[in-house]
Amino acid sequence: MRAVVQRVSEAAVYIEGTEHSRIGPGLLVLVGVAQGDTPNDAELLANKIIQQSVFEDSSGRMNLSLLDTGGQLMAVSQFTLLGDCRKGRRPSFAKAAPPEEARVLYEHFLEFVRVAGVSVETGVFRAMMDVKSTNHGPVTLLIDSDKNF
Repeated sequence: MRAVVQRVSEAAVYIEGTEHSRIGPGLLVLVGVAQGDTPNDAELLANKIIQQSVFEDSSGRMNLSLLDTGGQLMAVSQFTLLGDCRKGRRPSFAKAAPPEEARVLYEHFLEFVRVAGVSVETGVFRAMMDVKSTNHGPVTLLIDSDKNF
C-alpha cells in the first residue's frame, strides 16, 4: 500500500459540487492499494501514519504525532498512486489492486485508524471527487508498506 500524507490546516471532499466531508487540523491521506497487498500492509501503513511525528511541539520541532495532537484524518482512496510512468505518455495502472480487493484493504486501513482513537473522515470509494486542502508547513510525505519501514 502506498500513501501520500499531507499535514493540513483543513481538508474537504466534494462530490458533484456538494461537500461530502471535512476535517480541521490533521492529516490528509491519499491511499493506494497494490496487487498483493494484505491486511498486514494496511495495518503497518495506518500505524506508521498515525504515529509519525509531523506536528510541532511547543519548541517548534516536529515531535508530535496525530495521536499526540488529537488531530483528524481525511482518507481518500486513490488508485492512481500506483501509476507507473516510466514508459510512454500514459501511466500504467497494472500494479493497482482490482477495485473489490482494494476496497476491502482500504476499509481495513480506516478501521485500524478508528480503533486507534483517531477521528476519520473519508471520500467515497471509486467516486469522482474534488479534494481541497490547505497544506500546513508544507509537510508532505510518501509512505509505502513495501519499503520495509
